[in-house]
Amino acid sequence: MNTPVGSITEIAPRLHRISVAMPPELIPGGFSFNQYLLMDEKPLLFHTGPRKLFPLVSEQIEKVMPLEQLRYIAFSHVEADECGALPAFLAAAPHARPVCSAVAAMVSMNDLSDVEPIGMADGQVLETGRHRLIWQTTPHLPHGWECGYLFDETSRTLFCGDLFTQPGTGEKALVHDDIVESSEAFRRHVDYFSHSINAPALIDKLANLRPELLACMHGSAWSGDGASLLRKLERSLSS
Repeated sequence: MNTPVGSITEIAPRLHRISVAMPPELIPGGFSFNQYLLMDEKPLLFHTGPRKLFPLVSEQIEKVMPLEQLRYIAFSHVEADECGALPAFLAAAPHARPVCSAVAAMVSMNDLSDVEPIGMADGQVLETGRHRLIWQTTPHLPHGWECGYLFDETSRTLFCGDLFTQPGTGEKALVHDDIVESSEAFRRHVDYFSHSINAPALIDKLANLRPELLACMHGSAWSGDGASLLRKLERSLSS
C-alpha cells in the first residue's frame, strides 16, 4: 500500500468511524485521519479531513447515506485535518452548517466560510434529533485558543479530537485496551500539546462527563471507562 486507503465502520448504533490510512511511504510509521458520522434526523460529521482527502472521505460517507443529507459539519479547532475539506463538504451538502467554538467562529470561520457557522458556547446544546450534543470549550487542550469538543449525552460519546492521538494506520476501528501508553509515547516524540496551566482542570471537566466512547481523531476509537482514561492522561501530562 503506497496510497491512502479509506474505510468506514459502525462503532456504535448509527455512529460511523471513517478512517483514511496513510501508509509509511507517505507518513513515517503510518498515520490515520478519522472522521465521525452521526446518522440522525440531522446528520452530523465531526472532522472533515484535509482538503486533498475529500474524495476518499466522501466516498465512505456515500456508502451509508447521501452526502447532501449532512446538516452539521463540526470540528474541534481550525486546522487542515479538522476542517480543510469544509468548503467541499458545504458545496456537496447545501443545507449543512459549520459547527465550531464561538472563538473559532469569531476569529476564523466567519471569514473562511461562505456559510455562517454555528459558534458554540461552553455547555451549549446541539440537537440532531434523537441525539443531544453538548459543546465543551477547552482552550489550548491540546492546542488552539479556539479548541473544543462535542459530547453526545445520548450515547455518552466524547468527540475528543487530538486527545489520545495514536501512531500507525489505525487498522482497528474500536478498541477496549489502554491507549494512553501509545498516545503518550507519540506525544513525547512529537509534542503537540500546549501544556496550558488550565489543562488539568479542563481534562477533569471532560472526565466528569463520564464518557463511555472516545472518538479519537488519529488511531482507534476507544470504549470503556472514559473518566479513568482521561484522568490517567492528566497524570501522565503532569509527570
